[in-house]
Amino acid sequence: MDSTGKEREAVQLMADAEKRVKSSQSFLRGLFGGNTKIEEACEMYARAANMFKMAKNWNAAGNAFCQAAKLHMQLQSKHDSATSFVDAGNAYKKADPQEAINCLNAAIDIYTDMGRFTIAAKHHITIAEIYETELVDIEKAVAHYEQSADYYKGEESNSSANKCLLKVASYAAQLEQYQKAIEIYEQIGTSTMDNPLLKYSAKEYFFKAALCHFIVDELNAKLAVEKYEEMFPAFSDSRECKLIKNLLDAHEEQNSEAYTEAVKEFDSISRLDQWLTTMLLRIKKSIQGDGDGDLK
Repeated sequence: MDSTGKEREAVQLMADAEKRVKSSQSFLRGLFGGNTKIEEACEMYARAANMFKMAKNWNAAGNAFCQAAKLHMQLQSKHDSATSFVDAGNAYKKADPQEAINCLNAAIDIYTDMGRFTIAAKHHITIAEIYETELVDIEKAVAHYEQSADYYKGEESNSSANKCLLKVASYAAQLEQYQKAIEIYEQIGTSTMDNPLLKYSAKEYFFKAALCHFIVDELNAKLAVEKYEEMFPAFSDSRECKLIKNLLDAHEEQNSEAYTEAVKEFDSISRLDQWLTTMLLRIKKSIQGDGDGDLK
């Protein structure tokens, strides 16, 4: 069956499902067989949704899954309702990002009501990613990453919580909310430095916290580096620590060339990502007499 045929069959299933719903309402308020009719309608909506998916009519698929979700809720089947809302959200993601978010929020409401916070956290991440990539609303993306982290923490899923918080910290720094970023990087650095499997990452988090300090105040950055070295001696021998100290020296001397050379040397071994490049440029611009320029 081609796409047109699948879509035609889906439309017929939607119509049949609607008839089932209407007929259920005439069964003495559903006391005699009404629920059976609703269950049949749920199945038909789900089948129609899958037909629409095969025809790549994502809006229609999302709508059909939504209809099924509402009927499942009418039947007090919370899990099935939430699953259908998620299916609707996944279909809408391909055509209507805002409607996808609405459906995922509806699923989240059900999951939190059921005490399923881990799965609710997962869907908050999906919403955050839609705000990041599709709607480009970073503040809303951050809010959903924070909510996800909160739910993961409550369920003792600290690793998953930290992944979300690192996203928050990264965006906070980009939005010049440096204190917020510093608190998160220090918190995660401290929590990972005693973990044999994660301690290697701690130097990166302390490095990023130090850079955020540096943008705000050079003296605070020096004090922060000393604190991190005392807390986590392995930080002292890291390339990140050596770079930040070289940058502090160059900044103190207002030596733009020394600053650029230190960054260039670091980049030759560990490629700078976009976040580090942005932060290092912000510091460089504060060196007297330096224009916009670049880092290398």
